[in-house]
Amino acid sequence: MIKDTDRTLDPNEVRFFSGSSHPQLASDIARYLGVELAETKTSRFSNDNLYIQLGASVRSRIVYILQSLTQPVNDNLVELLMMIDIARSASAKEVHAIIPYFSFARSDKKDAPRISITARLIADLLKTAGATHVMSMVLHSPQVHGFFSIPADPLSSRPVFSSYFSQKDLANAIIVAPDMGQAKSAAKFAKEMNLPVAAGNKERVSDTKVIINGVIGNSLKGLKRALIYDDEIATGGSVIELSRILIEEGIQDIWVACTHGVFVHDGLQKLVDIPQISEIVTTDTVYLPPEKQHPKLTTLSVAPVFGEAIKKNYFHESIGELFFYGS
Repeated sequence: MIKDTDRTLDPNEVRFFSGSSHPQLASDIARYLGVELAETKTSRFSNDNLYIQLGASVRSRIVYILQSLTQPVNDNLVELLMMIDIARSASAKEVHAIIPYFSFARSDKKDAPRISITARLIADLLKTAGATHVMSMVLHSPQVHGFFSIPADPLSSRPVFSSYFSQKDLANAIIVAPDMGQAKSAAKFAKEMNLPVAAGNKERVSDTKVIINGVIGNSLKGLKRALIYDDEIATGGSVIELSRILIEEGIQDIWVACTHGVFVHDGLQKLVDIPQISEIVTTDTVYLPPEKQHPKLTTLSVAPVFGEAIKKNYFHESIGELFFYGS
């Protein structure tokens, strides 16, 4: 993705802030845009209530607030809502919530009695707090986009992965989605990479346990390498189970790619412990501390994608080429 250096955001009109979840990504996007990352002062009262103060005037300005809904998810959500409310109350002209990882997108339907469709609730809360626009990346359930009653732009990470994997030797390779829910996304990526595609026949037993009964789609016969393509990896259960199936079918080398590398409950370690998995590629929508890094892990920056989307939005241009159409 080429940066347009001829057009820049007016630093007197724009304010860019970061919540606590991912200041590094916020800094990278602000640098890409050529604007300053303004200070956010955060502390807690003795009763554990959050205290937040934006460190620059936002009156009559366009405000961007970046916060990824990662652990501690609920704290980060409340912090984001407070920052949005502060900007609105201080007479900001526009308030854009930049949420690289919208974790609540997994709660998109009522599949048990007396539960919340939380993704819709959070969408309503963002509007109530004062957000005028939301920008995210690769929603786990694409229909969550329809829960927002304010403009919302879910961006695609596919260009980032296409650029990276196009430099690899893709001979005798196949792209495999962990389940049919990700098959459409994997098919679009496979078409771009000019590779065959398949999907695991998955049954989810619980949040941490899945069963995969074979692979549906193109045959694995004669192929030696597979690229598992998913939107999000938390515990790694789906990828571990799918890797077992692929290895049994004769796959000798496995790459794993996911937009949101959440990696909880030793999920990353369980993946790197599989000898046939030679590389795990994710993006920086989720901050991974140094102690979670591993030589097998490659992290790609999505700062240019968000930077271009913000710039196009600022100049009232279409962002169709960056949009996530269920893929």
